[in-house]
Amino acid sequence: MLGLPVPVVPPPALTMLRPRRAQPRAAVVASADAAFRERLASLLRGLRWQVRAAASGAEAWSEADKLLPEALIVDTWLPDLEVGEFVRDFQGNFPDVDLLHTDGTSAAHAPRGGHRQELLYALRNCQEADTAAWNAAPVLGEREGRSEPPDEIAPLSQTLVASRAQSMESVAPGLSPRSNFPVVVVPERLPEMVGEAPVLLEVSRRVRLVAARSTPVLIEGPTGSGKELVARALHRLSLRSSKPFVVINCAAIPEALLEAELFGHTRGAFTGAVQGRVGRIEAADGGTLFLDEIGEMPLALQSKLLRFVERGELQRVGDNETVKVDVRLVAATHRPLVQQTEQGIFRADLYYRLAVFLIRTPGLGAHLEDLPLLVEHFLERMGRNEPVKRLDAGAMQRLMAHGWPGNVRELEHVLERAAILAGANPVVTAAEIEFGGF
Repeated sequence: MLGLPVPVVPPPALTMLRPRRAQPRAAVVASADAAFRERLASLLRGLRWQVRAAASGAEAWSEADKLLPEALIVDTWLPDLEVGEFVRDFQGNFPDVDLLHTDGTSAAHAPRGGHRQELLYALRNCQEADTAAWNAAPVLGEREGRSEPPDEIAPLSQTLVASRAQSMESVAPGLSPRSNFPVVVVPERLPEMVGEAPVLLEVSRRVRLVAARSTPVLIEGPTGSGKELVARALHRLSLRSSKPFVVINCAAIPEALLEAELFGHTRGAFTGAVQGRVGRIEAADGGTLFLDEIGEMPLALQSKLLRFVERGELQRVGDNETVKVDVRLVAATHRPLVQQTEQGIFRADLYYRLAVFLIRTPGLGAHLEDLPLLVEHFLERMGRNEPVKRLDAGAMQRLMAHGWPGNVRELEHVLERAAILAGANPVVTAAEIEFGGF
């Protein structure tokens, strides 16, 4: 009866295996498929497990911090993190947790307690329900009416993989056996980043690795290389994504006003301060503060920022009281800060606290093979309110021969200028490609 859900009745043998304990065993189920993770969580609760369901890697990490589980069951893909890297990092922080993929295979070398059979039993029944729901072929080697848990891991893994493969054959090509939607393949690069060059994929990899933590990040790269895009991606993938993302450009605000902008001020603190104001740091409480062009910050102000980084406390200009603030710091610079610390222009102690994790954004010249993709991206974006233009071979050749001192930002401006010069002509030629302004 393939159209009916598979009844789940814990076999007597499993009940005998479970030792008596005051609290139920705990597990975290991490999958972006809401129906699947809830069904698996329900099966485990039927086996008297305490279960937390997580829709992403960051959420799973948070739940594990709170629950301290015996096991983590993680899907073979996650919407926010690369699974292999997530598993390695998770195992380093939770070495006693048993890790399994949702296909029954071991996600990492981890302790295997007496609970492993119960986990595999729940996974098998959950997968059978998926297969039945899609009228797929029966599980290979499955005996009709079999209800006992598997004896070994490997046969179960082979069974589930074969079952999923058969399920895929019974639905339209490109569809998942779990849903009507196309199979989701998590790309290595972030959606904010356009291009497939190795240097760009490395940026995405590092963002995914650190995003779920509160670790300070320093982004280094030339002007126009997308440093703010990286900062926004870090915030979007973090546990702070629902909180503010506050940006302050340290080079765009006069030195006399920068301290008040960062830390806030009280009424009458200086001439023109007719009322008190909350600073950018305090406005970012609970979220992410992005300090763009941190290398332009005056030395005197660097000292005050250092005190905040060390203690998490700030003092408004003109106030004697301190305010406790929880902020994740992301800083960016186009300057070589290491050289600036050697020259005494930038404080070394502040640098080492900001550069706990370093991400370098490449200039366009370092991934010029991505230029056609970038051109297509910008032309489509400019064509939202008018017909999309395209480049002829001569225009593209002219772009490929350019040095791009202004990087991706310069490319965007050049294409916008060319689209204007082309007028009603849908094709941009080499004559419309003009450089300058950088």
